[in-house]
Amino acid sequence: MNRRIYLDGNSLGPPPHDLADRLASFVRDEWDAELIGGWNAKGWWELPLQLGDRVGRLLGAAPGQVAVADNTTLMLYRAVGVALGLRPFRRRLVTHTGNFPTDRHAIDALCEPAGIDVVAVRSDELIDAIDESTAVVVATHVDFRSAERFDIGEITAAAHDAGAVVVWDLSHSVGAMELSLDADDVDLAVGCTYKYLNGGPGAPAFIYVAARHLSEVRQPLPGWVGHADPFSMDEQHRPADNIRKMLSGTPPVLGLASLSIALDAFDGVSMSELRAHSLALTDRFIDLVDRRLATYGFVVATPLDAYRRGSHVSLAHQHAYPIVQALVADGVVGDFREPNLCRFGFAPLWLTLADVDEAVERIAAVMEHESWRDPRFSARSPIT
Repeated sequence: MNRRIYLDGNSLGPPPHDLADRLASFVRDEWDAELIGGWNAKGWWELPLQLGDRVGRLLGAAPGQVAVADNTTLMLYRAVGVALGLRPFRRRLVTHTGNFPTDRHAIDALCEPAGIDVVAVRSDELIDAIDESTAVVVATHVDFRSAERFDIGEITAAAHDAGAVVVWDLSHSVGAMELSLDADDVDLAVGCTYKYLNGGPGAPAFIYVAARHLSEVRQPLPGWVGHADPFSMDEQHRPADNIRKMLSGTPPVLGLASLSIALDAFDGVSMSELRAHSLALTDRFIDLVDRRLATYGFVVATPLDAYRRGSHVSLAHQHAYPIVQALVADGVVGDFREPNLCRFGFAPLWLTLADVDEAVERIAAVMEHESWRDPRFSARSPIT
């Protein structure tokens, strides 16, 4: 088999080269050696906030505003619940269609019982849909299908002008480009750490709450870890007075340890330079698609304008699913998204222009030889 060119870091990043050894060391020297004492002796209790500050640097967030735990769905549920609580007398939430399904599921679960109207419009209609009855705007920075990138500063400012609060989903942007949540006056944001941050399958998610809101927010899933005095075992919840109040249950220490190792690769990295490399990779891919693959029926479904593009590129094709499976068998790993998209992620931390060149040549070969027509590539797997 050809060497693997991994173009799916936008779904699941690869492990750092020393992860296995370092996790083994964690199990041996911390968990096994200290057992329950690890919470104190090894600082496990502080990991959600310590890693929150490390992720916060990649978000353009000052310390004390980010916590890491649980998963993106739970973090989004918390963030939207907090945002609705900041505007209790408004009864309208605005979001956009085509969003990642979990976002809408969490939104509906919060809004329907509370009688909050959910207004979902096309992304290009989002700003116009915000009015003085809007409590919350929920938006995704980079679209998971098309990789369209939206302007955080512009949409946040429009929401604030109407008196609304904004929640951003950064799952497809964090770790691939510079972000400036503090400078853009963002209220709340969430995202996962298993894509471009390489934290591992199901790695803990993060939540950002702007410092100006921390004293007044109340989260909808309070738990003992977010209590002001967790080991008092007080049956009445008294939230912590910092970002810890956004936590609920026991931190997932093994997942946090894996993420901590993965974040080491970002130490000292300029996020603006990382973004420049991301654009160089996607520009190169799109150019080569136009020159080498257009005759095979591929259509670029990602914005050509670099400013409006994330770090993955989607190609529309009527036979997208078997094409992606044939490419995986040939060592070019992308993924498929309904209804007809071949999706290729370009993680700028470790991919090169040479990888892009070779990937396109292999795609061309799969199309030229029509290997994708093999019936085994049309058999659907549970995960696409």
